[in-house]
Amino acid sequence: MTNQAATKTGPYAEVIGDPIAQSLSPLIHGHWLEALGIAADYRAKHVTPDQLQGYLEARKEDPNWRGCNVTLPHKLAILDHVADPGDVRSAIGAANTIFRLEDDGLGATNTDAGGFYTPLSATDLSGRHAIILGAGGAARAVLFALKQVDIGKVTLLARSPLKALGLLGQFGLSGDVLPMDAPLPAADLLVNASPLGMKGFDGNLDLDLSKLAPDSIVYDLVYNPLETPLLGAARQAQLETIDGLTMLIGQAAIAFELFFGQPVPDDAAIAQALRKKLLAALDQKS
Repeated sequence: MTNQAATKTGPYAEVIGDPIAQSLSPLIHGHWLEALGIAADYRAKHVTPDQLQGYLEARKEDPNWRGCNVTLPHKLAILDHVADPGDVRSAIGAANTIFRLEDDGLGATNTDAGGFYTPLSATDLSGRHAIILGAGGAARAVLFALKQVDIGKVTLLARSPLKALGLLGQFGLSGDVLPMDAPLPAADLLVNASPLGMKGFDGNLDLDLSKLAPDSIVYDLVYNPLETPLLGAARQAQLETIDGLTMLIGQAAIAFELFFGQPVPDDAAIAQALRKKLLAALDQKS
């Protein structure tokens, strides 16, 4: 999706990946551009690993290019080609956004941690106990965010205990590691940062949520389907839930301001319209 007011020679940003057709980023950013009346464009660009360096060199010389979001398989490799002013390589281990620096160089950041934390910002997590399912890239962003708010303890459920222990050590978090099929301990926050429950992915989550605190939050980063079995079970248990579209939109909002210099619209009707568009797009991809 693009802003109809934009021209092909005007300001633009992109999302790059291999493959890229599945990305919802053009729909999200296009919606905000249109709502704000910004004459700019947001595009999807297929970039293979061997094209990555050439792509960045060409875009750096294009004064209309404002930056790009980065999806698989480039989130780590791209750090070899741009500046890393926030040291996201060490902090999170991957970048998902490239933007122009003041000296017109290119810098990398990761908006996933901020996008994850935004819907939790009104919740005091200091000293609390969080359970994280998974130990991949999404879990790294979650752990980074939780470290910033002084989470008390983290229990990681992972297929690779050694990898999970390494993550706890890297982020300086207190906690323990359990197998993916282990019973859940008592906790205040449960986050699914694994692909379990995702449409087209073998395997599902069948968890007993009974030990979670009555005021706990269940947060599933999977957004296709939006109503995952985990969120369904949490709602049946009358627990607060946060779905995967919330993080997807949140991380995009941070990137949007980096690209176009304006925050996304703070308007409930615009936000609801965006979610409606995203749900329709997910239905079409099913």
